[in-house]
Amino acid sequence: MTNDIGIVIERGKKKSAAYAPAWPGWSRGASSVEGAIERLAAYGDRYREVAALAGLAHEFPLAPTFDIIEEVPGTGSTSFWGISFVASSSEQGQMSEAECERKLSLLSACWTYFDHVAGKVSLELKKGPRGGGRDRDQILNHIFANERDWSRMVGLDVAEGAHLTVKGLAAHRDAYVQAIREYNTAGKSPRTWRLQFLLRHTAFHVMDHAWEMVDKDLTSDGSGKEAKF
Repeated sequence: MTNDIGIVIERGKKKSAAYAPAWPGWSRGASSVEGAIERLAAYGDRYREVAALAGLAHEFPLAPTFDIIEEVPGTGSTSFWGISFVASSSEQGQMSEAECERKLSLLSACWTYFDHVAGKVSLELKKGPRGGGRDRDQILNHIFANERDWSRMVGLDVAEGAHLTVKGLAAHRDAYVQAIREYNTAGKSPRTWRLQFLLRHTAFHVMDHAWEMVDKDLTSDGSGKEAKF
């Protein structure tokens, strides 16, 4: 196993993002490219938990180094939020079945990680600019509301409030994964976004808010230790 991980740099005018296309959910932004890469590296240990949950710990190096495989211009949203909003050239086409299943396993692992964190943190979270000052249940609702919107891109119509029961949330996620799988098999592209970007952005959104909850948990020191499995 090599320590090199291919990353993409998305440059905005004010902020940039760095992400690893092969590891959906592992993406960070900052006011500079160098800062985005540093933040990505700093979150490597945290993301390793996701790789382990997906059964891919053996593929994730203990001391990753980065190989910039592409640089793409960002959008106004990239510049404002420091979040990737552009599909790289490697994310334009159809995935092999093996690649699709690998990335879907990582998306599912992101959800598992998120649920674990949500079950441990305080209901009220530390206030601050990150995340808009939401408390835990507001974050849960925010995650589902966005996924409900995004799932329409792959032909799903998820009932409002489906996430309020364990069965309903599981059914939503199963349907979302299956829809992505079927779109990829058929070589179809969702409305608005590329399929691989939809998958990656969903995973990023889940992890960004999971890490936010860890950092703002009123019962922890913000070290992320409480999120360990």
